[in-house]
Amino acid sequence: MDTLRAEIDSGEIDTVIVAFTDMQGRLQGKRLHARFFLDHVLAHGTEGCNYLLTVDVEMNTVPGYALTSWERGYGDMFFDLDLDTLRRTPGEPNAAMIQCDLSWLDGSGEVAQSPRTILKKQLAAAAELGYGAFCGTELEFILFEDTYDAAWDRRYLGLTGANRYNIDYSILGGAKVEPVLRDIRNQMYAAGMNVESAKGECNLGQHEIGFLYDEALRTCDNHTVYKYGAKAIAAAHGQSITFMAKYDEREGSSCHIHLSLRGDDGTIVFADDDRPGGRSELFESFMAGVLATMRELTYFYAPNINSYKRFQVGSFAPTAVAWGSDNRTCALRVVGHGAGLRVENRVPGADVNPHLSVAAMLAGGLHGMREGLTLEAECVGNAYEADLAHVPMTLQEARDLLDASAVARAAFGDDVVDHYVHAGDTEIAAFNAAVTDWERVRGFERL
Repeated sequence: MDTLRAEIDSGEIDTVIVAFTDMQGRLQGKRLHARFFLDHVLAHGTEGCNYLLTVDVEMNTVPGYALTSWERGYGDMFFDLDLDTLRRTPGEPNAAMIQCDLSWLDGSGEVAQSPRTILKKQLAAAAELGYGAFCGTELEFILFEDTYDAAWDRRYLGLTGANRYNIDYSILGGAKVEPVLRDIRNQMYAAGMNVESAKGECNLGQHEIGFLYDEALRTCDNHTVYKYGAKAIAAAHGQSITFMAKYDEREGSSCHIHLSLRGDDGTIVFADDDRPGGRSELFESFMAGVLATMRELTYFYAPNINSYKRFQVGSFAPTAVAWGSDNRTCALRVVGHGAGLRVENRVPGADVNPHLSVAAMLAGGLHGMREGLTLEAECVGNAYEADLAHVPMTLQEARDLLDASAVARAAFGDDVVDHYVHAGDTEIAAFNAAVTDWERVRGFERL
């Protein structure tokens, strides 16, 4: 805060963004004049309309939510500033940012349906058992030469990938777009993120920028800022980025989530050199819970219609509910050893809400620990060909499984589950009412 005050006084910072993560994983909030922030908002906070947690991607006011409605008047929520999140804003050199929790103005408590609150509840549940959670999220994206406005005007069809061919791990392929990648890496570092590396991926113009793992809440907060900042930086270069799970029929974009627990004193609790694979009994119970709840919690790993297009055989996106040691065909991949031993969830795509997906993994894992679940035998070989349960193949299937999940309702509460089930219903209804380009191409002349 002392640095912020000094940079506001000097004029280096003139804007303070206060924002929260919405249902879709986007930052929503306000840009405040920096002096107004210091004089009024820092001590007293600010508010925003509660409809922001009941809208679809198009920002339509959606009926049927218990949280708020026209009948209830669409009142305000209070933005609770988390000053631990104060950072420079990537893509906006004269702006600082603070992320927020949400609570009700009448003092009745937090807004339970807020993604950040949902994650914090699971972190508190882990803490009650004596553990802290650490994670890293691996986001892939596709970079296009087209601007966002040009892409919109073309209905996102016929765009030109920033690379013309598969450049997976290619240093030459990365060099072609290094001006954008370098700018993203450096601005994220300046915003307080521990940047690891950038590498090419398989789709045309597809890349991944990796970050060092951190405490789970900080990782998820960073994730939402990174997605915003990467888009803003690409736009400044006259280009665009998509984090869609499946932009076209080529490779989709994933968001693999690496998760582990430690004792509240920092001790390593997932590793045990005296047990098979160096995995502790606690780790195996935790992973057994994530695996056992995989299908019923998939909605939080794959929250959109498009998410399910990734789950194709031989695509490096999983189809089988299975685990394996360093096996990329499985939904859960065990990687690392000793202090670095962890579980990688390969189900989420780049469109995922990080707070909700990590909360879901924690809810499943803690369920496994509480119930003492036994980990099933690992899948050796090609999980795509194994006779195992399948991840849900549609948003409708995932929605129904979530609605019926006793584990989800115990972990998150009926109000939260019902809220997100209704969000799923809204998305499904919107898609079912849409006429797609695929339908026109197949049916306009030939049917």
